Amino acid sequence: MNESRSSRVRYEPDDKLPAPLALGLGLQFAVLCLAGIVLTPAIVIRAGGGGDSYLAWAVFAAVGISGICTILQAARLGRIGSGHVLVMGTSATFIAVCIAALAKGGPGLMASLVVASSLFQFALSRRLSLLRRILTPAVSGTVIMLIAATVMPIAFGMLSEVPEHALSAAAPASALVTIAAICLIALRGNAILRLWAPVIGVIGGGVAAAWFGLYDFSRVASAAWFGLPDAQWPGLDLSLGPAFWALLPAFVFATLVGATETIGDALAIQRVSRREPRAADFRAVQGAVSADGVGNLLSGLAGTVPNTTYSTSVSVTELTGVGARSVGVAAGCVFIVAALLPKLLALILAIPAPVVGAYIIFLLAMLFIVGVKLVLQEGMNYRNGLVCGVSFWVGTAFQAGAIAPEFFSDFAGGMLENGMTAGGLTAMLMTLFMEWTSPRRFRMQAELGVTALPLIMKFLRNMAKRSGWDEAMSNRLEAAGEETLLTLLDQPGDRQRKQRRLLLIARKDGDGAMLEFIAAPGGGNLEDRIAHLAEQTSAAAPEHQLSLRLLRGLSSSVHHQQYHDTDIITVRVDAPRPAAAHA
Repeated sequence: MNESRSSRVRYEPDDKLPAPLALGLGLQFAVLCLAGIVLTPAIVIRAGGGGDSYLAWAVFAAVGISGICTILQAARLGRIGSGHVLVMGTSATFIAVCIAALAKGGPGLMASLVVASSLFQFALSRRLSLLRRILTPAVSGTVIMLIAATVMPIAFGMLSEVPEHALSAAAPASALVTIAAICLIALRGNAILRLWAPVIGVIGGGVAAAWFGLYDFSRVASAAWFGLPDAQWPGLDLSLGPAFWALLPAFVFATLVGATETIGDALAIQRVSRREPRAADFRAVQGAVSADGVGNLLSGLAGTVPNTTYSTSVSVTELTGVGARSVGVAAGCVFIVAALLPKLLALILAIPAPVVGAYIIFLLAMLFIVGVKLVLQEGMNYRNGLVCGVSFWVGTAFQAGAIAPEFFSDFAGGMLENGMTAGGLTAMLMTLFMEWTSPRRFRMQAELGVTALPLIMKFLRNMAKRSGWDEAMSNRLEAAGEETLLTLLDQPGDRQRKQRRLLLIARKDGDGAMLEFIAAPGGGNLEDRIAHLAEQTSAAAPEHQLSLRLLRGLSSSVHHQQYHDTDIITVRVDAPRPAAAHA
């Protein structure tokens, strides 16, 4: 398996790539993503009642900011950026809440809410480890599903938006050509062709719309070839009135969901960009979320729709085998140049509403499935199913105004009228309830050093006694705790670090136990080091790896999450199996 991965990946992130190849691949990324970047603000502003002047500005800003942030993701400035090819673009997650903000307070209100939510994202990136139990796949997946359910009526409404003089068959025919082309290619095309399915579908639908006289060629003809849009900056609404506070929770939820998508993309791009498998570097994930926050902050200040990472980055990188960050820099440069080409942007903005509606229906259908996959990520057990099912339908009911609208329309400024907010809050409250009522967690703190060993032994012995385990399980827990501590103390480059604190959290998990060792960051990743042991013989292994070998034998799984501020090592210890009876 390692050999096949090695043969697929031709260039890793730090490898130097020939300039023509980097530019060619960057252009491919840009062509694949440009339509989505332009159409998302077009959908929001058309549905929110914005004018053509504001639309031109918002699209220009969105494309330019996407270019800047794509470069930032690849180049990695300090703790900002992932250091991988992660193309940034406008986020479909924010469509519903941005439309609501435009309808209630105009561009200024939307801009202020985007800025406020971006500050939350910066805080999230710094303390990403703290939300690992609340922002579960079940919660994130449910909110993503609710986004699709909330925006879908808007997309269906766009299917019939045509001039009065248009033929009755014009709208349905254009939409049908669009969705049919996308679906046929997506269902039957090869891996490379499937990447181009949305672009081909929109082009096909645009041609059909032009045949019916729906395409606005005058808009393209009047646009300049090069320059800035003839529009003014919409500004920020700093009055922070009732509408701001009513919509802020919904924007925060959208930010959480966008961050979840970025986290998933940042983990996936690491997997497909290396010849040899490595444990996930959560410091790179934090960098990706920080760059996402920069993009949202710039989008808010500019008055356009926030952005996020595009999963297309992972697909194209896997297909081409090129993970060099110079490709991301090239793609970002192409976006910046495209933002200064009004005629190119007008070509996309002139696409008729039925074609755009069909495109967004396909996009939302895929988004809904992403949510389903996230929910299934941890397994569809009874509890996850209940959280997902109840929260989804609560959110849908509130969005439709089916639950006491006479009361909730005024409650907290109408905050719960947004289905994503209502459903997301329900999912988080149910998850918190499960956390609070889960089997008791045992905790201890100590200085991270050899002196902590007797305290850990006593702590795990008492935990085993309270959990009703026998001496064999108690001994196994103590041994696993000892080897994990010794391995932590043996982290490369750790001797020069200042004294650190260790938090040990232990809980019963079925027939076994889960041990969480939480400390400040160390050097290498334990998962990588344990995987490396499989390639060595016992005789060849250095003496300092003895603790790793013992830990590998005592535990059924070891996971090491490295953040800028925290190291979390999770060890699962199963109860020893009873000895087999001999005849």
